[in-house]
Amino acid sequence: MAQPKQERAIRKRWLILEAAAEVFDRYGYSGAAISKIMERAETTQGAVYFHFKSKEDLARAVIVHQADKLDLPKSPQGLQQLVDLTLYLAVELRHNVLLRAGVRLAVEQEESGLAEYSVYEWWIEQFSKELTVARERGELLPDVDSRGFARLLVAAFTGTQVMSQISTNRTDLPERIAELWRYLLPGVARQEVREDVAIDINRCGAWS
Repeated sequence: MAQPKQERAIRKRWLILEAAAEVFDRYGYSGAAISKIMERAETTQGAVYFHFKSKEDLARAVIVHQADKLDLPKSPQGLQQLVDLTLYLAVELRHNVLLRAGVRLAVEQEESGLAEYSVYEWWIEQFSKELTVARERGELLPDVDSRGFARLLVAAFTGTQVMSQISTNRTDLPERIAELWRYLLPGVARQEVREDVAIDINRCGAWS
């Protein structure tokens, strides 16, 4: 009997987390009252606080779990997959509420005082893995530091999506990320590799 009870608890936690993501995405941190999250999740205050200690705890969980519903590559494949991955994220940000809320909360942390940097480190690590493979395949220019470029790419992606969100509600984000790569790629990839890497929105999510 313990297993079904545990499974129900896990489902309930996810229901609350996803409801919180929808509320944070719509109202931001300051406007996301626990009562709104309860209403969205169709649950009680006691249930919310059983799984999460506070609104801050809920916000932190949304930030940390922002990528849980993504279809990410199973293994790093190099520069082309990194380009495809960023374009995939650009598309997902237009309709994946958990990702969108997690990104919004991560960017607007001064409002909540969370100081949750681990998610940025996590994305830097994912990008670094692709760049490590790219290095092994001879795709990168000799002076490119894989982790340094991964850190730059996370920062550039973050800033680009903020600008896109403000100007077009992210409808043009894939095109902006494609433009970003057209400027970044010559600085990191060998010329013969640049000629082969496709910066194509239709490829995003096409993992090998």
